[in-house]
Amino acid sequence: MQKMILGNIEVSRVVEYHGAFGATDVLFPSVPGALWRQHESWLAPDFVNAETGEWQSSVQTWVLRSAGRTVLVDTGLGSDKSSEVEVTNKHDGGFLDRLAAAGVRPEDVDLVVNTHLHDDHVGWNTRLVEGEWVPTFPNARYLMSRADFDFWNPASGHAPRFADTGTKFNDSVLPVRQAGQAVLWEGDSHRIDEDLVLELAPGHTPGSAVLRLESGTDRALFVGDVIHTPLQMIEPDHDICVSEDQAEAARSRRRVLEQAAETNSLVVPAHLGGAGAAEVVRSNGTFSIKRWAPLSDV
Repeated sequence: MQKMILGNIEVSRVVEYHGAFGATDVLFPSVPGALWRQHESWLAPDFVNAETGEWQSSVQTWVLRSAGRTVLVDTGLGSDKSSEVEVTNKHDGGFLDRLAAAGVRPEDVDLVVNTHLHDDHVGWNTRLVEGEWVPTFPNARYLMSRADFDFWNPASGHAPRFADTGTKFNDSVLPVRQAGQAVLWEGDSHRIDEDLVLELAPGHTPGSAVLRLESGTDRALFVGDVIHTPLQMIEPDHDICVSEDQAEAARSRRRVLEQAAETNSLVVPAHLGGAGAAEVVRSNGTFSIKRWAPLSDV
């Protein structure tokens, strides 16, 4: 487990999975192979496998202790969940044990923030108990964007760009709603407390959001899947193939990076291995990485 302090907020990183998630030329089709090779010296091995050309991804949850509350940002893959992706199908990475090692029991969690409702961000929203999917965190409110809830709800009749995700919705989202623990926020932003605000950043999904942290003099943006690889921090116009609207996703990414550079905010994507996050700077319309996150091992 790794930890850092941002203002008055303690931030811990709980990793459920790290490894290959697919070929870079398939997942990021607009990125030329030469660009990966150009930046291979610092992307490998944490963010790309130089030998196989595979994207290296972490599935992780960020634990924030804010205003006397325990907040989880995304809940990973879950256990016993079916998936069309081999590495995530029926995955069980010992997540609850790792969460316990961070000092968090399921009943301790006050708030779950789902940055969006893709299955690798909502898996531990629920767990299987006597054949029924029930909320994993019995005392928590779960914040989800209304736009994503409506889009992924099979009852709405939307046709997602990729494979149907109704099973994940029924397993990982709907039971939380039925238990009365889901809070569906709407509009461009939703304030959680004096330090935390959710801001809409659509494109990857219609309701993708960024969690903005401002505490003391520290700033951070938990950007979910607005960014998948640090290569996108310096080349923001390239998007992953699974976004619902790639052009809008690129616009959101550039806007978020501009905000990060202007406010000296740490950029914390959902899937970065290695340092897990970085600060960026902007000069003459281009971005570069200033420094990596100050995470320390615990």
